[in-house]
Amino acid sequence: MEEKLSYQEGAEQPLSMHPKKFALWLFIVSVVMVFASLTSAYIVRQGEGNWLEFNLPDIFWYTSLVIIASSVTMHWAYLSAKRDALDTLRLALVITSFLGIVFLIGQWYSWVALVDRDVYFVGNPSGSFLYVFTGLHALHLISGVIFLIIVLISSLRFKIHSQNMAQMEMCVTYWHFLGALWLYLFMFLLLNH
Repeated sequence: MEEKLSYQEGAEQPLSMHPKKFALWLFIVSVVMVFASLTSAYIVRQGEGNWLEFNLPDIFWYTSLVIIASSVTMHWAYLSAKRDALDTLRLALVITSFLGIVFLIGQWYSWVALVDRDVYFVGNPSGSFLYVFTGLHALHLISGVIFLIIVLISSLRFKIHSQNMAQMEMCVTYWHFLGALWLYLFMFLLLNH
């Protein structure tokens, strides 16, 4: 007996995602897991006692404003790419890159402020955690600035426009993730230091 196969109208297509976007999301999930485990370890270790209490450097407030501003300029770049406003796209990418570098410089000065308060990487675990949180975030932000520069070069070669947005969308996703991650870490530290 022969089985008949028939085509059904309106059959659902499988969900698909650009392979590089999928890899980016896997990377983001792994970074979230790393920071979730670190913040959990922070809370557990803090509960064990011998915890140095100190005020966070004021520069964290300023770097938080810088990272928020960079997310605004990144969104401006994205909207410009969708409208094929390539000069505006490039300007917004340059400003976002500059703000990312300003953020990194601010993080360096936060470490200087910590040393001035006798909070070191080696010593009390509260200081060690703070250096690890900010250092790991800075490392990821450096990769974000490099990604921004790659996208800027692609835009100069006319490879980013309304019909070719995959690289731009990945950069926007990663940059906004880095901004959200910093705000989470800052709020976590404010509430748990």
